[in-house]
Formats: sequence, structure tokens, C-alpha cells
Amino acid sequence: MNIKSADRLQGLPTQFFSTMVAKVNSYIAQGHDVINLGQGNPDLPTPPHIVESLRHEVLDPVTHKYPPFSGLFELKQAIASWYKNEFDVDLDPATEVAILFGGKTGLVEISQCLLNPGDVCLVPDPGYPDYWSGVALSGAEMTMMPLLRDNAFLPDYSQIPADKLAKAKLMFLNYPNNPTSATAPRAFYEDTVRFAEQNNVIVASDFAYGAIGFDGVKPVSFLQTPGAKEVGVEFYTLSKTYNMAGWRVGFALGNKEVVRLINLIQDHYYVSLPAFIQRASVTALTSSQDCVHQLAATYEQRRNVFVSGLKKAGWDVLTPQGSFFTWVPVPKGFTSVEFSDTLLEQAHVMVAPGVGFGPSGEGYVRVGLLTSEQRLQEAVERMAKISL
Repeated sequence: MNIKSADRLQGLPTQFFSTMVAKVNSYIAQGHDVINLGQGNPDLPTPPHIVESLRHEVLDPVTHKYPPFSGLFELKQAIASWYKNEFDVDLDPATEVAILFGGKTGLVEISQCLLNPGDVCLVPDPGYPDYWSGVALSGAEMTMMPLLRDNAFLPDYSQIPADKLAKAKLMFLNYPNNPTSATAPRAFYEDTVRFAEQNNVIVASDFAYGAIGFDGVKPVSFLQTPGAKEVGVEFYTLSKTYNMAGWRVGFALGNKEVVRLINLIQDHYYVSLPAFIQRASVTALTSSQDCVHQLAATYEQRRNVFVSGLKKAGWDVLTPQGSFFTWVPVPKGFTSVEFSDTLLEQAHVMVAPGVGFGPSGEGYVRVGLLTSEQRLQEAVERMAKISL
């Protein structure tokens, strides 16, 4: 039988990082001690009180049944209360909260909810590659918004071509940013709301790293901006905040019509998250947040070890403001892929080439702070010794 895929699958972007994983695994198979700083998978366990809550909830036979299609209302209430406590944002749990199978799912679904062939989506460059996947599945096209060091890795809306802006319906933003680790000030979001209103563009704010800010500065939520709920939604996930990446719990928050559309498309894909995971997520959101503060402090200390070490070795590296990444400029004479390969071959340290996040990522590599301080210090020492 000759099986041919649907056209929509033919247009999906190549998974750039699958080749990176294959390279790392080949070196490990050869017996090398590889320090893998190229991925974004949290290395620490879920806090014990959340795990214990899951153990308790899964023993309740009620949680073995199908949950409500759009999720447990008690979880939506917990989400709304948490956002109010953390960011002073008011959310109606009945109409302004959608529960997702992880943040990534919502970031792909929103393009399918809002975009048609011929529409334009404004995408940060560099940015999270799965934004591209949703746009491709919708049949729309992307216009990249370069994030440059000279502009603090914020997009310059004045540089978007007029013909593309006229067809734009959706825009992705992500702060604290993956991969650049930059954060966005309140004034930027105020400009963004005005820009979205004037151009009828819906904003999708990816706030996955919203709990990870450094030097006593709390990251700003897009939804804290007056008018934000009229022009967009924010995506949040428990993956980074509580080391619950494998639990796949995310939310879309804000504009009622966009939330309704996301719930609509999910009605055709899923029967919501398992109830025991949703109940344990309520525990995460309503219990003491000391574990979250401790986690952010851990990443800050790791940042200090890694960045100070590279600076002492003479590297030009910016100090991250948030997230658990460091955006490191590539030495002259290398592309980001060449430099990544050199580090793997000569230092047995794996980092992610910046070009994998978009054309403007060329000239950088992304380093994940997702191992112990000792291993990060060792990575610095190995990197300092290689011949460039």
C-alpha cells in the first residue's frame, strides 16, 4: 500500500534539535563524559508535597473516570487565585481560563484556532520553534521579528513590513525569553497593547518562565497591562515553576473569545487532563510557594557560577535576567553550529546552536543551567581550555 501523508504534515518544520540529541548520544555511547547543557528539561524533581498529593488523589476511584471536557473547575479557580496573588491579575475562572495538555499544546493550537491560509503570524526570531509548527499546520505564513542585542532582545514593531502587518492576525511573545534569557519591562507591554489594538493583532504571550527572575526582580506578566485581556492571552505552565515538565499541565489565560476557541478545539482532541493530575496541580498552586522561591534562587546561583566563570575566562557573555538559559555569543570565525560541534568534540560539552531558534539566533549558542553548580563549573573549565 502506498501511504502518503496529508499536505499539512509536509509543511511542518524540521526538528532541528533531534540531530543535536543524536550527536550527544553518539558521544556518550563512545564512553565520553558529556555535560549536556543543550536541552531545556528541568533536572530537579517535583516537590514532595505535590507528589504526595498525586499519590493520594490517584487512590480515589472518582479520579479514574473521564473528567469534564474543559477541566476541573477547582483547578481553574486555583489558577485564577494564583495569578491574583502573584501578579494582581483578575481572571474569571469560568470564561478566562483554559486548561492545556502542557503549554506547548496551547501554543500550537492557537494558530489553528485563529489563522487561515494567507494570514500572517508575527514570530520572535530567535524563538521557541514550536510556534512555527502551529503556524505551519494552520497554513498561514510567518514574518520574523528579529530580537537583537542592541534592542535588549525586544522586537521593534516599527520594522515590520507594512504589507505583512496588514495581513497579520497573531503575534507570539515570550519573556523571560527562551533562548535569549531577556526579560520585558512594563513599558514594552504597554506599547504592545497599543500596537495590537491599532493593527487588530492578537497577542499570544508565552510566560513559561514567569516564576524565574533574578536579582530581586519579578518578571512582568503581559496580563498586568491595562487592556491586555482585550487583545490577547497568556500561556503558563507548571513545568518550570514546580519541576512538573512530565505532568503536562498548562493554561491559556485572558481573552474570553480566544479561551473559548481553545476549549472548542480541545473538545475535539481530548477529554482533559487526568483528574488526579489536576487535583495535584491544585495542591501545587494553593500550597506554600517556598519551593518556587527556592528553585529560582537555585537557578540564580547556577547562573552566577556559570556566567562569572566565563567572564573570568575572557568570554563576552551577558548576565541573564530570567529563565534558566544563558545566551552566549559565538567566538569570531565560527557559526553557531560549528561552535557547538567544537565544544562537543573538544570539551565534551553540548550546547544548542542559536540558528536552531531562527536566523537571528546565528552568532549565539543557548546554554541550559540544568545541572549542578559543580558540573557547570566543570563545563566552564573545559570550555576555557579548548583551542578556538
